[in-house]
Amino acid sequence: MGTLSVQSPAQCEDAFEADDDLTLVHATKRGDASAFDKLVNKYDRKLLRIAQGVTHNREEAEDAVQEAFFKAYQRLDQFRENAKFSTWLIRIVLNEALLKLRKRRTAREESLDRDFQSDTGIRPMDVADWSPNPQELYSAAEFREILMKCLLGLQPALRIVFILRDIEELSIVETGAALGLSAVAVKARLFRARLQLREKLSGYFKTRDGERPAVAVLSVSPCYR
Repeated sequence: MGTLSVQSPAQCEDAFEADDDLTLVHATKRGDASAFDKLVNKYDRKLLRIAQGVTHNREEAEDAVQEAFFKAYQRLDQFRENAKFSTWLIRIVLNEALLKLRKRRTAREESLDRDFQSDTGIRPMDVADWSPNPQELYSAAEFREILMKCLLGLQPALRIVFILRDIEELSIVETGAALGLSAVAVKARLFRARLQLREKLSGYFKTRDGERPAVAVLSVSPCYR
């Protein structure tokens, strides 16, 4: 007698979403343009948030998203259906956003991999939750502005991992798939990003006596609005 496998509600939702995406992808391949429109409507805001997180420029982010959808449509036959369509889309928009960034940054700043060759040699540790609750703080426009400024100070390699994992709430596996990284490398970069953000954010949140920051460590999973 086989073992019963029970999926969590989140796993069921992910599976349903993947099946729904594949249905629309197959319909698009058969010539149904409205099916691809549904995919655009489903993911355009998410991709725009990600692209804007990379470029910090609304116009460039919008261009990156448009170009990403255009390339996705052109290369739909290259999509491997053993992966999530959303992850494939994210990878394309990241490439487009980075192309925009390269026009404004030096070679050192633009590379996703430079200075991170030793990711696998780092043992990432859990970065505990902090108080006050970052999701509550993020609802305030002031905190959103502060977080965006601090994110801008991170190298793209760290910023992108943080955006995908802690803001867009992709899993470690999905983040790795979008960036072409191993799970170990994702965890190492996320650890570095959280530590650097903790340091940058600490100056904004002081205790009542004005000595040490009330925000001790960072583990964030809010969404852009």
